[in-house]
Amino acid sequence: MKVTGLRITTYEHLMSRRMGDANSPSGRDMASTCIVEITTDEDLVGVAIGGGGAIPQIKSMFESLILGEDPRHVKGLWQRMIDRAFKAGNSGIITDAISVIDIALWDLKAKINQEPLWQTLGGSNIPVNSYASGMDMPQSNESVENWYKKMATKWGFTAGKLKVGLDQSADLERIGLMKSGLLNSTKNPILYIDANEYWSSKQAIRKVQEMEERFQIGWIEEPCRRWDYLGLKRVSDSIISPVCAGENLDSLDNFLPYFDHESADVIQVSAAMSGITGALQIADCAYGLELPVTLGGSFGNFHAQLAVCMPNFLTMEIQSVEPTDNVIATDIKIQNGKAVLGNQPGNGISINHDELEKISKSNPSTHRSLPSPFGRRPGAGLWEYLPTDEEKKAANRPLGTEIYVPPYGDV
Repeated sequence: MKVTGLRITTYEHLMSRRMGDANSPSGRDMASTCIVEITTDEDLVGVAIGGGGAIPQIKSMFESLILGEDPRHVKGLWQRMIDRAFKAGNSGIITDAISVIDIALWDLKAKINQEPLWQTLGGSNIPVNSYASGMDMPQSNESVENWYKKMATKWGFTAGKLKVGLDQSADLERIGLMKSGLLNSTKNPILYIDANEYWSSKQAIRKVQEMEERFQIGWIEEPCRRWDYLGLKRVSDSIISPVCAGENLDSLDNFLPYFDHESADVIQVSAAMSGITGALQIADCAYGLELPVTLGGSFGNFHAQLAVCMPNFLTMEIQSVEPTDNVIATDIKIQNGKAVLGNQPGNGISINHDELEKISKSNPSTHRSLPSPFGRRPGAGLWEYLPTDEEKKAANRPLGTEIYVPPYGDV
């Protein structure tokens, strides 16, 4: 079998709700999605979602290293891509390119084996522990409570994650509202919080200690900058709650300071970290250090395929249960707060090409096609200021009327 071609298609779609964090309190309700498909001479196609900001790099990597090769040689092809990135460095859009190609190749390998990806990777078909992630900074207090209530009553979630960081008083109130919503499915909900690198280590210690006086916090995610491994260590040593970090790192070598300095109590792993191959390497290293790992949000919640292959897996992020468009479907279902794997060959993701053709765009809106939708808010980690009037107005607009508010406050 040989790889014969590459298809890359982008499209925009309305999300189920407006999402944002401390760096972008106005939020977003439109998303730009990139579908990468690798074709073969035996009519099998490998699918990956992502890499919209790295299309030139994807094409370059594919044409020089993947085209004409046997797609079953996934790890060997991955190493070629890593070696090619040696001088420029495996980071940013180069990592994005490596990741989507690797994901598509693993999808192909599982399809060639006529088995689901979790089985190709050696996992067991068990329900995958998950939590509801609201991405809810732009949402009103009422919406926050109602969303977690819905996730608890309809889907059985007993754990949730709230965006925090801008307003300590509001954060304390909203943690309580998240808890109230989740109490509809359990007497002891797990309450995660996520600051998205917004604080300094000193700010994080002060704020989380105050939160811990009122709540049992499951973890504080990214309390300070991703590369501040000493600051993360200080936070971990100064609070009761575990520190969860690593979401925005790119590869195993980025995690070495975390491991050396015991910077994080829970390691975040993702297929965006140099692909599935890279993610499994990071999880294995964490396992050797007795550190649990968590998997972030993913299209079609396909990260569940990896979770059952990681003996130190703790829980997985679920941002959306139901499809947000008519293009991407998955055979992974959510039942009783857990992701239930299917038996469809490959990574479980199917593409409705008829629908995709109707809405595909060669030039998505500029700010929606960037690798990350949210910039860093000026002043983050230095001082505190509440959302501006402009950001509040944008956050309250009806769905489908998004306006882009740059991450600038009254500084």
